[in-house]
Amino acid sequence: MTRLILFDIDGTLVLTADAGRRALSCAFEELFAVSNALDGVPIAGRTDSWIVANVAAARSLPCDVHTVERLRGAYLRYLPIALEEPGPRKGVMPGVRPLLQALSKRDDAYVALLTGNFEEGARVKLEYFDLWRYFRCGAFGDNAPDRNGLLSRALARVQACGGPAVDPGDVVIVGDTPLDVAVAVAGGTRSVAVATGGYDVKTLRASGADVVLNDLSDVPAVLDAMGFERT
Repeated sequence: MTRLILFDIDGTLVLTADAGRRALSCAFEELFAVSNALDGVPIAGRTDSWIVANVAAARSLPCDVHTVERLRGAYLRYLPIALEEPGPRKGVMPGVRPLLQALSKRDDAYVALLTGNFEEGARVKLEYFDLWRYFRCGAFGDNAPDRNGLLSRALARVQACGGPAVDPGDVVIVGDTPLDVAVAVAGGTRSVAVATGGYDVKTLRASGADVVLNDLSDVPAVLDAMGFERT
């Protein structure tokens, strides 16, 4: 049996010192001359398409397909620049590299992404930290305002990439927000939540996560939490 492990990015695998937020803010300022457009709009756990739509609504700005594409293009131009800027809590989360290496060596694991990031934004972020090479495919926030819609997309994309066809019971979602956990609850999958983002252990446990960890640094314990037998 192969387990499909679906990872969130921001707060789970890496922290970018809010590079994505700053890049999207620059995109809104470039296109609409609106400063600090994202202020007051919740971001953690949301998809980029949801964020764009809600920022536009909050600022009474257009949100047609053409405008969204222009915003995405501007965002992707600013993102590599923002990633180079220094900031607090920037880097790969504890245990992530050895965990991904351990999973890559297992015949019973298939690793993919389930993230609210635009697909190209996900690639830019993970390539910056040399993590993109671990992920063959995934589901992204380009066309899914509701994060819960990403699970079915992830399963389909994995099969299209030559990965396994799995039942929800063989899927593990790893994330750092209650919204990541909510995807797992709605889809009938296992969830492993990590308190490396903006939510503490108590909050993540209350959200219904199957397992809550402070971080991913204890690789054997993480593999146990994912349901793998020790080799």
